[in-house]
Amino acid sequence: MWNEIIYNPTQIIKKYYDIWNLQIGNEEEYYYNVRTKFNETKQPEYLLFLLAKCVKAAVRYNAMGDFNQSPDKRRLGRNPQTMREDIFRVSQLLKNKVELYSTDYSIILDKATEYDLVYMDPPYQGTGMNGGFNYAGNIDFDDFIISLYNLNKKNIPFILSFDGRTENKTYGRPLPDGLNLTRIEINAGRSTQATLLNRKEYTYEAIYLSPVLLQKIDISKPQLSKMQLQTNLFEFETYG
Repeated sequence: MWNEIIYNPTQIIKKYYDIWNLQIGNEEEYYYNVRTKFNETKQPEYLLFLLAKCVKAAVRYNAMGDFNQSPDKRRLGRNPQTMREDIFRVSQLLKNKVELYSTDYSIILDKATEYDLVYMDPPYQGTGMNGGFNYAGNIDFDDFIISLYNLNKKNIPFILSFDGRTENKTYGRPLPDGLNLTRIEINAGRSTQATLLNRKEYTYEAIYLSPVLLQKIDISKPQLSKMQLQTNLFEFETYG
């Protein structure tokens, strides 16, 4: 999909326009038909429509690797004209400036140097096919930790979004102290699952900064602890 957006923007814009307009008057059933087509063909224009229309724009897969997120029944998805403008801007910004890969994360990390900044947002522990829902696959925890140690060893700065908690309930195994990472909690707002169960609980996601990154931006851990580290991701959202 990203390859089409960057290098064939006119084509995917036209396909999105056609798909979006065909939903009018039969939105929910049409969404599920498009979802089935995507799972069968993996065509990028179908994925683009699903991302624009699904609940919270959150990708979810079942154990078979099929996209299974439901539609947001309150809206039609991003308007084609707005989508057109967004895609053209992205294409202009990234064309001939980026390389796209679809491969194992370890291969990408092997390409990184100390002059790069690596951002990682792997499936959180407990959300993959072996621990719950949301993602079709998972990563091996021990192998991933070795990769983080190797990044530190090569002085490659990185940012990692990896785990979190809901109120006092935490998820997954803690990262080893030997990695010497700085942990920052981000208030992600009301927990969707708790809200559905008529409970008021807040979700906090964790961001980790590598030691060499702190050196590069010249901020120490004591300074971090005194700073306003985060704002609510949904600062202007209200709840009924």
